[in-house]
Amino acid sequence: MTSFPFKLLAVDGGARTGVLKTPRGDIATPAFMPVGTAATVKALYPEQVRDAGAQIILGNTYHLMLRPGAERVKRLGGLHAFMRWDGPILTDSGGFQVWSLSGLRKLEEDGVTFKSHLDGSSHHLTPERSIEIQADLLGADISMQLDECTPFPCERDAAARSMELSLRWAQRSRDAFGERKTQAIFGIVQGSVYDDLRRDSAEGLKRIGFDGYAVGGLAVGEGFEMMCKVLDATTLFLPSDRPRYLMGVGKPVDLVEAVARGIDMFDCVLPTRSGRHGQAWSDYGPVNLKNARFAEDPRPLDESSDCPASRDYSRAYLHHLVKANEYLGSMLLSWHNTAYFQSLMARMRAAIDDNRFETFRKDFHDKLGQPFD
Repeated sequence: MTSFPFKLLAVDGGARTGVLKTPRGDIATPAFMPVGTAATVKALYPEQVRDAGAQIILGNTYHLMLRPGAERVKRLGGLHAFMRWDGPILTDSGGFQVWSLSGLRKLEEDGVTFKSHLDGSSHHLTPERSIEIQADLLGADISMQLDECTPFPCERDAAARSMELSLRWAQRSRDAFGERKTQAIFGIVQGSVYDDLRRDSAEGLKRIGFDGYAVGGLAVGEGFEMMCKVLDATTLFLPSDRPRYLMGVGKPVDLVEAVARGIDMFDCVLPTRSGRHGQAWSDYGPVNLKNARFAEDPRPLDESSDCPASRDYSRAYLHHLVKANEYLGSMLLSWHNTAYFQSLMARMRAAIDDNRFETFRKDFHDKLGQPFD
């Protein structure tokens, strides 16, 4: 019996809609989770994130354990109270961030020892400690197992060793999590670009038993075509009655193609990171508001949008804010992008429910590369 019931509502080809029921609210899938790395979705109020359509956000274990400290968050009422977000929160395990530290970490069977990028202090993260931070101290609704993110490119033998270590850590993470009625835990499939390793990882995770299954180790340099190939091979072995989560992805076209392959949940820093760099997302691809062609354009980004940032401010004004390095430019574009990503997910859910996802998918690809007007 899983902690959070997951009900499939419609299937259209490989794409599917569903609802993941949590004590803090239902999550309609496919769903995109804005990333609240350090207990904030950058440049946005929690109310703006909610009004944009987000049902769940992601918090980052690595950053929160270093600052302000997981024990401090616990003393202040947990992550939900600390950041004033009353909806579900998924936390990552910290594994990806530790992996990215490269020379600042030492990986062993027990866990990983690393130096903080903030002050050089030494820390030891084990599967058990990661679960303690996520579930007990931060109070995450969904915790992730600690894993080793396999780099790309990676020789098969090295990928196999890494995947097997992640499986052992998966068992330890699951044991540390125990049985909880109001919280869930997801396992993470690894195996780089090798189909048989992805299969073995998925089968091993299913034997352990998780509330959901994530696909990790993608968007690390393998490219779009290879990502799709790995997803084709991996989702074959994931349970159809549990949510499937593609970690750290991605661009709108990545989301559309991953949904076509049966993925239910996503996260990525792209909406707010792009917003801070003067970029707005659309069905036509990214739009650079620094471009001089917007200097006297009185039209909004999207007059049909429910988001005030998309609807109520002219492109000329946004261009001015970006060129002048005004904070408001980052805020408005991050708001627009967050709303756009949520709108994209809602439109995909509607298309799947109406059995017209392939038409939606074709129309989406037809627009890509066309000029934004």
